[in-house]
Amino acid sequence: MSEQHSPQLPEQTSSSTTESSLLKEYLWENLKERKRNRRWNIFFKAFFAIYFLFLLFMLLDSEVPSTTGDHTALVDVEGVIASGGDTKADDVVTGLRSAFEADNVKGVIIRINSPGGSPVQAGYINAEIRRLREQYPEIPLHAVVADVCASGGYYVAAAAEKIFVNEASIVGSIGVLMDGFGFVDTMKKLGVERRLLTAGKYKGILDPFSPLASEDKAHAVKILQQIHAQFIDIVRQGRGDRLSDHPDLFSGLIWTGEEAKKLGLVDDFGSAGYVARDVIGAEKIVDYTHEESLLDRFAKQVGVGVANALQLNANFALPSFR
Repeated sequence: MSEQHSPQLPEQTSSSTTESSLLKEYLWENLKERKRNRRWNIFFKAFFAIYFLFLLFMLLDSEVPSTTGDHTALVDVEGVIASGGDTKADDVVTGLRSAFEADNVKGVIIRINSPGGSPVQAGYINAEIRRLREQYPEIPLHAVVADVCASGGYYVAAAAEKIFVNEASIVGSIGVLMDGFGFVDTMKKLGVERRLLTAGKYKGILDPFSPLASEDKAHAVKILQQIHAQFIDIVRQGRGDRLSDHPDLFSGLIWTGEEAKKLGLVDDFGSAGYVARDVIGAEKIVDYTHEESLLDRFAKQVGVGVANALQLNANFALPSFR
């Protein structure tokens, strides 16, 4: 009698059905995964394309604007003048060079709204203005003061052919300072002992946690007097016989624009629009102020971080036109 296999057919059919179902499920999940990957791939490509276009736009936007007609070039000096401050000499110099080298420029305005800053940075700008004026004698350069033009700001303005202000502008502060704090008595009260090790007799000069030595103070004052003399010389070169003989002219005092005109520190009253229209004769103003690109800003931030990490000594403030 032959064996009957028919009772096993349902089991075989069930097994086959399960395998088919698992295969379909696997293929379906695989398809969905591929779709997800494709969507993410498209997303990232679109993201980087938009990011690249944004960087390109910022780069192009930072370029000097092109113009075909006669115009007055404008370069702003805004905020503290320092290598790590609001206004850097390199940026101002770049803007000034672009302005003088551009076509159809009838004059240049350097608009200043600054309380001062680094003597070195202000000196770089002043020297470049004088060089450009000598190289392009047919293009006048005038300074226009907004709210404040003090210390390093005035150091820059002194290189201009003429200086225009508002009657209420603050002008002057022709002096130099070096400020800091002393914590010697505070440390005594707290019972803290200062342990300062140096190689070099004066390496710890003006250390805020040590008593101020008379020879340290004398040396610092000598430095300030030298820089002050340089400042006075620059102002005399720029302003010439327009300066009054007021005894406090170089004392570090500040004046209103109205008083500054009487002292010969400035020439007249007027805004950038007035100077462009009525003094230079080209009413249209084009801004040549240099602005760093995002990549430049990022690179410089990295550089500053590295410099701070490698800094060897910073126990006293540098001289400042503030």
